[in-house]
Amino acid sequence: MPVKVFELAKEIGLANQEMVSRLDKAGFGKLAPSHELDDATADKVRKALAVPVEPATPAGGELILVPMNVTVKELGEKLGVGPSEVQKVLMGLGVLAGLNQRLAPDAVRKIAKKLGKNAQVAESAPTATPEATKVVSATPQTEKAATPTTPKPQARTAVNKTTDSVPRPPVVTIMGHVDHGKTSLLDFLRKAHVVDGEAGGITQHIGAYQVEIDGKRITFLDTPGHAAFSAMRRRGTSVTDIVIIVVAANDSVMPQTEEAIQVALKAKVPIIVAVNKCDLPEANPDKVLTDLTRYELVPEAFGGTIPTVNISAKTGEGIPELLEAILLVSEIEVDPKADPHAKMRGTIIEAKVDKGRGTVATVLVQQGTLRQGDNVVAGGVFGKVRGMTDERGAKLVKAGPSSPVEIIGLNGVPDAGEKIEVAKDEKEARALAQRSEIRIREQRLTASGHQTLEQLYAQLRSGPVKELNLVIKADVQGSVQAIRESVEPLGNEEVRVRVLSATVGPVSDSDVLLASADHSADEKNCLIVGFNVGTAGNAVKKAEAEHVQIKMFSIIYELIDAVKDGMLALLPPIYEEAALGKIEIRQLFRLPGGRSIAGSYVLDGVVKRNSSVRVFRGKEMLHDGPIETLKRFKDDQREVAAGYECGITIRGFNDLQVGDILECYEMRQIQREL
Repeated sequence: MPVKVFELAKEIGLANQEMVSRLDKAGFGKLAPSHELDDATADKVRKALAVPVEPATPAGGELILVPMNVTVKELGEKLGVGPSEVQKVLMGLGVLAGLNQRLAPDAVRKIAKKLGKNAQVAESAPTATPEATKVVSATPQTEKAATPTTPKPQARTAVNKTTDSVPRPPVVTIMGHVDHGKTSLLDFLRKAHVVDGEAGGITQHIGAYQVEIDGKRITFLDTPGHAAFSAMRRRGTSVTDIVIIVVAANDSVMPQTEEAIQVALKAKVPIIVAVNKCDLPEANPDKVLTDLTRYELVPEAFGGTIPTVNISAKTGEGIPELLEAILLVSEIEVDPKADPHAKMRGTIIEAKVDKGRGTVATVLVQQGTLRQGDNVVAGGVFGKVRGMTDERGAKLVKAGPSSPVEIIGLNGVPDAGEKIEVAKDEKEARALAQRSEIRIREQRLTASGHQTLEQLYAQLRSGPVKELNLVIKADVQGSVQAIRESVEPLGNEEVRVRVLSATVGPVSDSDVLLASADHSADEKNCLIVGFNVGTAGNAVKKAEAEHVQIKMFSIIYELIDAVKDGMLALLPPIYEEAALGKIEIRQLFRLPGGRSIAGSYVLDGVVKRNSSVRVFRGKEMLHDGPIETLKRFKDDQREVAAGYECGITIRGFNDLQVGDILECYEMRQIQREL
């Protein structure tokens, strides 16, 4: 039966890196820990490293008698495995347990079965020590709420002193180019169809979900694919353990793929590449692997360290192998742990205003346990957790590390990416939030007012800078931040964006009043943009009265393009000269009143009726002005091409002679860019 290098390392008793080093020195090549060896090669490795080949212990072998209420550490000793192996099995069952915590009989039996052992729990229980009095069952850490009763806070205070960090589910962030199948992959994993509702094939804000695979849990963060959400990607990798880069096998590496790779490399987290859409006839997975090497990612197939898995999020092909790769990387590279009894800390993944529930925030718990009734603070926002649900809407009373949950009860909308922690009481939470709010306000004032001396001189030389006053409204806080961070850098020395307000919720009367405060009817320097929101009250009528534009969007790059168009509309037009053709005067026809028609021949190019000409006599330019009339025979012409004769009169100039050369040109408006 094939065996992986890391499994063989565990069998031999070596660390993964030492195993890889010894294999290389023994002539087996530089193999990755996840590299699979056949039986013959595995036996050669055992022989080369002087390890006897022993038959595996069959499941259901020798009966092992285990005392009642045995601790995690003691059970590991009884079963002949390390206590960390017991903790991993418990983690797979959704239970976080310290080394000295005691196990209920059902937990012992499940752990033994998972480890291939045959265990029986004795009837008598050992005397409990003061350090280990809590009995752990196989019930998951994140529990469904059976009753509305909130657990007493002193229960966890007593355990804080005795509990160490224990394994937790890995947090995995999915990244990649737009429409390469990130959301389809997550949809397949959690068996919930959310893809159809995404506008333009783009996920509009981060979602967090937890799935269970063979008793082991994995927390997934789904990040948007468009470049405008790079800031949200950065927030995603700040809380992640592993990054999955999804690359379509028919497109290979694209601009947002490269951006996602750079973000992951900068965050220094393990990377797995999922080569998606392998079910398509035009799929070329080998090209994807080759292209990856140009971005510092060398696949294992090429002797590198980056696991790659060929998948199809549509058919499910390769998904089991991808999940296996995630669990493998988590075990041998990440080894994620947390203390469920430490002070709760986490990160705001998303926040929005719900009409019926108020502020709803998605929280990823990273340390400790979040409980219903806790007083929490996130930046300048605070409140009491009045309700908590998982990603499927099931009510919870507590949530341990790596759990993504939705909470209600905050007094405002916190920024996505903001840290959240539990306070002692409401008074402390309020005080912490107020201090944070003052600090945030000062930082924003400093950032908006800072201007280098060179920038000041450039502004004085070029005159006042045009400003597009912008009010941003969006459905969730993550979108607000992403839009703001996308539009604020736009502009140049002539025009820039001035964000008056960026908040969550529908466009309201107060937004229109804010936008029109520094705006007059004859100016078009104000714009309200809404992203996945509507209007409230008399906002539309008030906007018409105040000459303020409101534009709504469901696709981010269309919103950004509208802001660019608004900025360009403030700039004066720029023209450049374009040469059209050259004309020679060959005959003059005198008209009554002293006017002359120049009988001319177009030497090259073209002459247009609405263009201008420069009149040359020899090397001297006599006149520069617009053409008044252009005729062939007696008919007016819009233009005359090279090789044809025509009659021309020039506005404001009549001193023409045979032999004069006319150079025809026109002024064309240049498309302004930011």
